[in-house]
Amino acid sequence: MTILTLGNDLLRQKAEPVKDIDDGSRAIAGEMIEAVHAGTGVGLAGPQVGLMKRIFVVHVGGDVPRVFINPSITATSAETAKYEEGCLSIPGAWADVIRAQAVQIQGWNEKGRPFTMDADGILARVILHEYDHLEGVLFIDRLSVPKRNRLLAKMERQVLARPGK
Repeated sequence: MTILTLGNDLLRQKAEPVKDIDDGSRAIAGEMIEAVHAGTGVGLAGPQVGLMKRIFVVHVGGDVPRVFINPSITATSAETAKYEEGCLSIPGAWADVIRAQAVQIQGWNEKGRPFTMDADGILARVILHEYDHLEGVLFIDRLSVPKRNRLLAKMERQVLARPGK
C-alpha cells in the first residue's frame, strides 16, 4: 500500500461508509496493518492509502492490532492531555496536540461483529487521530494557526535543503 502524503486532496475528503464487511474488507484491513508496521506507525486510516472508506487500524505497543469499520465516537472525556503526535501522511512532522484523554467508540471489527470500546491514554489518542482522518482532518489542523504555520514552514525548509532541490 502506498501512503498518501500532505498535499494529496484525498486526505481532506470525508470517507464513505463500508457497505459490506467481507473477504475484501478483511484483506484490506490486513494490508493496512502490514503498512502500519512497515511505516513504523501505530495507526492508519483508509483515506491515507487512497481508500475513501470508513476503516482504520491501530496497533499500539503491547496491544493486539485492532480494526475499526464504520466507527462512531459516542463519548469523549472532559479531561484532555497534550502529547506529541506525528503522522505517516506527514512524514517528519511532530507537534504537541491536545486531545481528550479517553474515548468511547462503536464500530464493527473485520469479522463484521459490532463492538463498543472504551479507551484511554495513548490508545484513545491514536483512535481519535485515525478517526479524524475519516473526517478529512489532519493532526496539524488541531494546532493553533501560528504553530501550524511554523511547522509547515519548517517542513518546507527541510524539503528545500535536500540535495537536488
